[in-house]
Amino acid sequence: MEKVKLAIIYYSSTGTNYQLAKWAEEGAKEAGAEVRVLKVPELAPEEAINSKPEWKAHVEATKDVAVVSEADIEWADAFILSSPARFGNVASQMKQFLDTMGGMWAAGKLNDKVVSAMSSAGNAHGGQEATVQALYTSAMHWGAIIVPPGYTDKSIFKAGGNPYGTSVTIDQDGKMIEDVEEAAKHQGKRTAMVAQWLKNGKN
Repeated sequence: MEKVKLAIIYYSSTGTNYQLAKWAEEGAKEAGAEVRVLKVPELAPEEAINSKPEWKAHVEATKDVAVVSEADIEWADAFILSSPARFGNVASQMKQFLDTMGGMWAAGKLNDKVVSAMSSAGNAHGGQEATVQALYTSAMHWGAIIVPPGYTDKSIFKAGGNPYGTSVTIDQDGKMIEDVEEAAKHQGKRTAMVAQWLKNGKN
């Protein structure tokens, strides 16, 4: 049986969504998937990044993480998209990446891909759910098959109960308030599992 291929594509300025991506990677690998963790291109100017030590440190720490390419999109059977909320919407870096998918969409190369999504915000009502749903709106236009976590595991309740996708609140010190590690792993595992079912059915 051919392994399902999962691309976890994220944007993170200080590391939260990168951590969500890494936890999701663990879960997906447990489910037998081949996984690539990939970042979208950074759009912020260097002076903005350098003005915040935690942002600069994260950019340096993840300099070896590959930037997502069209080849990765073609390779993958499934995606997990992860973005911080920006005024209740997707971060501009992630949105710019999504906007580059027009050619692949027009060629039908995004049809039937499995998609799940995750997010973060600076307070409990900071737009996490809206951000996940915005990511799903793009996936609907692709003709993708959306796989939310729902309430399929007890870890989701422990993580704050977001059925749309794992989300976390970050305090003023940059620490995660909710314990979302197991929820993110479950989401990775579930996304890979559903994608594998579809892959097996197609073959």
